[in-house]
Amino acid sequence: MELLIGEPLALDLVNTRTRDFDALDTPEGFGIWLDRQAGRLTPSEGPFTADDLGAVRDLRAHVEAAVDAVRRGEGPSRETVEAINVAMRAAPAYARLDVAGGALTKGARRDGDRRARLLAQLAEAAADLLTDPAAGRIRACEGPGCRMIFLPAHPRRRWCSPELCGNRVRVARHYRRHKPE
Repeated sequence: MELLIGEPLALDLVNTRTRDFDALDTPEGFGIWLDRQAGRLTPSEGPFTADDLGAVRDLRAHVEAAVDAVRRGEGPSRETVEAINVAMRAAPAYARLDVAGGALTKGARRDGDRRARLLAQLAEAAADLLTDPAAGRIRACEGPGCRMIFLPAHPRRRWCSPELCGNRVRVARHYRRHKPE
């Protein structure tokens, strides 16, 4: 399973679907993706259902549409914006004061069921990305057949991953130069 992890969370969500795999097809695939997002999402208890995955796929489609619109220099559709807003409103974050070992700590909490909490976190990550001026620099991987997108830290970055698509392109280029005629 080739998943691009480590981009902004909203792009990692869009990248759950590769050219030949969709992490949102099964609860197990989604669980692997969630495990790889450790520290970026609040852990959820128990496995997700097919209905949960359908809700995440729906949100992913809206996030992908919004990212595509921003990449083209356009605004996303009202339907897309409203879908992301609905997901954020379903489990809004609020500050909470806790006592841990005699010390006060401040943290963020969310109400709502685990699906609503997960969707709200993913939708907020999308809102953060879409309102970031850097969003206009999001690029598609130039690897043949690759559908991954990324936010390049360097303007010369061309591939989703130098180890995945970058290596494939370099090997193909080498083969073309050295193949017998």
